Amino acid sequence: MKINWGTGIVIAFALFMTFILYFVIKVQSDSKYDNELVVDEYYKHDAKFGDEMVRIQSAQDLAQKPVITDTAEGITIIFPEVYVPKNIKGKVSFYRSSSEKLDFDVPIALSGSSLLVPKNRLLDGRWEINMEWQYNGKQYLTKETVYIN
Repeated sequence: MKINWGTGIVIAFALFMTFILYFVIKVQSDSKYDNELVVDEYYKHDAKFGDEMVRIQSAQDLAQKPVITDTAEGITIIFPEVYVPKNIKGKVSFYRSSSEKLDFDVPIALSGSSLLVPKNRLLDGRWEINMEWQYNGKQYLTKETVYIN
């Protein structure tokens, strides 16, 4: 039996489409490949974007900004000495884009000028840190990306 060019091309296309469909079905049906959105209720989040930008700009305009660092003990957030610790309120949100199950929030409750999030709460990899805080009635938002090794 001899196969001509036309038949060979049709067979090649059919095999390629079968190959692609196999992977599409595998990814959609296997729970190992989560298709999560980074933010639930995306459109509601998008409507508040202007307010978020104002808070980010307020944080950028500060003469002395809080510093987020990766230390051996974990993530340390250090507020400058000019801030009275008891007047700082807010929360620090840790987002892991690979899995919503790993996301968590830490309330800002300071006795000194720093806040420590222990390393045992953080898996290795990339973390998006959003610190929403207010000081003397003014709201701020600080965003940072940290890589944990």
